[in-house]
Order: sequence, then C-alpha cells, then structure tokens
Amino acid sequence: MTTRVIPNYSLYGVRAHPGWQSWFDFEWIPQRSRPYNWKITPHKHDALIQILYLTQGSGEVLIDHSRTFFQAPCLVWIPAQTVHGFNFSQDVDGPVITAAQRPLESLLDAASPALLPHLRKPAVISLEGASDHLATLMPLFLAIEREARVQAVGQPTAAMALLVAIAIQMGRLARSHDIAPSNASSRKAAQIEKFRSMVDDNFKKHLPMGDYAGALGITPGQLSRLCREVLGVSGLDIVNARLVHEAQRVLVYTGNSIKQIAYALGFADETYFCRFFRKHTGLSPREFRAKAMDAMLDPVRVSVTA
Repeated sequence: MTTRVIPNYSLYGVRAHPGWQSWFDFEWIPQRSRPYNWKITPHKHDALIQILYLTQGSGEVLIDHSRTFFQAPCLVWIPAQTVHGFNFSQDVDGPVITAAQRPLESLLDAASPALLPHLRKPAVISLEGASDHLATLMPLFLAIEREARVQAVGQPTAAMALLVAIAIQMGRLARSHDIAPSNASSRKAAQIEKFRSMVDDNFKKHLPMGDYAGALGITPGQLSRLCREVLGVSGLDIVNARLVHEAQRVLVYTGNSIKQIAYALGFADETYFCRFFRKHTGLSPREFRAKAMDAMLDPVRVSVTA
C-alpha cells in the first residue's frame, strides 16, 4: 500500500522554515491563493499556526478528514501539524497570519491558560452578528501587518503580543457561541491530540511506544496506524521530531554544552545524542549550532536543515 506524503510548508508552496526559529508572516489571502487558482491542496505546517480572517467571499476548508463550508465574515484557525486545504471563491479577501505556535503557547500559558485547548484545535468560527469582535479584530491584524513590514527591535515579541490578543478574541467567540473546535468530536482527532500532549509531557523520558498506546487504550500497532492515517508519519516519528525540535531550540538559544543538552534530553551519553541528532538532521549538534547562528545573522546566505 502506498503511503500518501502530506507536504510540509512554512507558507503554502514554500519550503518549511526550521521549527526552532521564532517566526511570523502576514499576507492577504489572494496573494497566496490567486496564483494557485484559488485552490490550496492539502498540506501541513509542523511548527506553525495559521489564522485566517475572511472579510469577503466564501469557500470550503479541509481539516484532517472533514470539510467545512465557510462564509465571510469568519475566522479559520489552523494549529500546527493539522492537515488542511482550501477552495476559495474568487472574491475572497482578508488577512492571514502564519506564526510559530510554541512561543504563542508559552505566552498564553502564562497569561490565559484556559485558552490553550482552543489554540491547539482547528476551528471555523462565524463572525456573523458579532459586531463587537469585528470592530476589535481588524485593528489587531493591521497592527501585525505593520510589524511584518518593518525591521525593528522587538518585532517578533510585539507580533506575538498582538497574536495573544487575537487568540483571546477567538476564545471569547468560541465560548459565547458554544463552538467546539471542528474536529473535537472525532475520536481519532481526540486520540491524536492526547498522544501529542503525552509526547510533550514525556518526550525526554524516551518511553516505549507501548506506554503511549496503553495510556490511550490501544495497541502499539493501532497507534502507529492512527498516526500514519491522520499525520502521515509513525508515532515514533512524532516523538523523535519533538526531541529534535527541543534539541535544536536549546542548541540555538542557550550556551549549554552538548553533554549538558544530551543529559537534559534524557540521552544516556553525549555520543548517543550526537548520533541521534545527526541521523535526523544530517548535522552534528556542533555543526547545527554554528550554522544556525550564522543563519540568524545572515538568513539569505546560510541554509540550515530542520
């Protein structure tokens, strides 16, 4: 049986940026969709969340295995690792923000942790009749557009603060209309979400897949099939990707030694960690750190694999 590979992009049609980078982008929906004849085929973003605010037009969004019709005005919320695609009407308009999800989660966890469940699940939220929210949302999106257009000190932090404000508005809308995320009723989606949460809590422990499967009440084989069906990769790939992501982040944003990082991530020794890291990135930890630091200084000249 052939396994379908879901493309992984930063922006649709653009190779994914490394997940450890703090990153955001602002566009208007026609900029990306018009060249593709208003059809965005299924794909995903490993570390990035997308927020679309449709002010005009309509369409259909594919989220994992379900299709939902939408009509402006509405918000479409696509968390990281969610397979999604769009069919837009030709009169569609509105802003779309793509941003690193983990920094946003960290800010929300400190400021308003009750919103985290909404952040992590896809949703389509109608804004019909929500005049108060309509008046609040567009100024926030336009402020983020201004941040995206200039290079200034604290730009990513300012953009993330504005994104927190948008997330708060989204959470209020979901609660006031008693809107559950579009896939919340799906048993498979719920199992995947629980698995991801367990991986986030336990990836440094290097648990066997049987432990994760047992906590979900399924067999390791069922967990593997579930992950491949919904995410296009195995459960072990999910755990390893989380380890690699954390290793990359710590290598770039701390001065910890390779040995310290290896032990902090639960590896028995530095050699095993280096072998694991090279297998999944093609670089040694030291090589990755050096290239990543160069890339942050000159992102055009240097390419670092994710």
